[in-house]
Amino acid sequence: MAKIQDIRVIRSRPGGSWAIVKVITDQPGLWGIGSANDVHHAETVTTAIEQVIGPRLIGRDAAQIEDIWQSVYTAAYWRNGSILNTALGGIDMALWDIKGKEAGLPLYQLLGGKCRDAVPCYGHASGKDLEALAEDVQRWMEQGFPVVRCQLGAYGGGGFLDADSVSRPKNGRQMENVFDDEAYLENVPRMFTFLRERLGFGPKLTHDVHEHLKPHNAVTLSKLLEPHRLYFLEDVLPPEQIDWFRLIRAQCTTPQAMGELFVNPHEYVPLISERLIDYVRVRVSKAGGITPCRKIAALCEFYGVQTAFQEGGDNDPVNQAAAMHLDLASTSFGIQEENQFSEVERDAFPGAAVLAGGHLYPNDNPGLGVDIDEEKAASLYRDRAPSGTAQDRRADGSVVRP
Repeated sequence: MAKIQDIRVIRSRPGGSWAIVKVITDQPGLWGIGSANDVHHAETVTTAIEQVIGPRLIGRDAAQIEDIWQSVYTAAYWRNGSILNTALGGIDMALWDIKGKEAGLPLYQLLGGKCRDAVPCYGHASGKDLEALAEDVQRWMEQGFPVVRCQLGAYGGGGFLDADSVSRPKNGRQMENVFDDEAYLENVPRMFTFLRERLGFGPKLTHDVHEHLKPHNAVTLSKLLEPHRLYFLEDVLPPEQIDWFRLIRAQCTTPQAMGELFVNPHEYVPLISERLIDYVRVRVSKAGGITPCRKIAALCEFYGVQTAFQEGGDNDPVNQAAAMHLDLASTSFGIQEENQFSEVERDAFPGAAVLAGGHLYPNDNPGLGVDIDEEKAASLYRDRAPSGTAQDRRADGSVVRP
């Protein structure tokens, strides 16, 4: 019986946003790692792990993952916050890593074994104009990605207008451009008309609204995109307005993906059980780790909803590995967001999943299969200014929710 002896965090990448949890047991050489990544609040999460949660777990049986998860989840009385979930998620992953190492098996074997040979991923295409975007989509397709996300530049692209070209308050703040819902409703469907005429309906295409629209315009966009047969439309609503999915579902069949910002079961359980979305996109660490995400995947199976666990450029190889193992062992898996790392980063995390031909491939190492070279990981750390708040604004100066 291995008991928890120490829990600490290794910070990596600029700003230390890669917060890797290391749970060390009293058995020589037996330890596990997990991801407590938070690009905006890494210091807060690290403090929660090392000074609050970690000390309470010293001496606990590392094999009792479910019991530890439940007791930590309720220990603070208030729960379902992003900081606590992330801290708990990092510890939970590390405990599953330990269990796999004790069993001498890759994590996907402990979760029931493979349902698929590898994990298909979607790529992220963008371009400053339609021609550049079409070329980028083809580039991702040539690399073997079965699904490609399409954006006109940054999030909200297609909806930005020159600030001097619109009516604004006389005392308005200095801005180069402003976001306009109606421009977005005009240009994004036009983007997909162009892509379908150029590429046909063979390619599977998605689009990320990134919660930029007012709810009624989210309904309109979903309807306008129906003829283009998207693989899914991502984050068309902010989490505060998810009740509008009922109206979207009543109006059209455009597949909906949602959940990047979800931390509370009251957000995703109704959407799954009422079949109001088609793909749930929580980040494994933000949901609280492998323990709750395998339950989310099981819930999806009964309601015909699929998983598309969130990655994104700020994420790390450890969270990616956790998502990949869940993908491999879940029959409700849909698609995985790709994330690529530099050679220097991969060198600091030996055993990181291999992304080739649009698919993620695990190794046969026990547990998560990814290790950490603490010295190399720490060397990636660089000071960075605190992350900013929401920057996109409408013509009157009000913030657009990300």
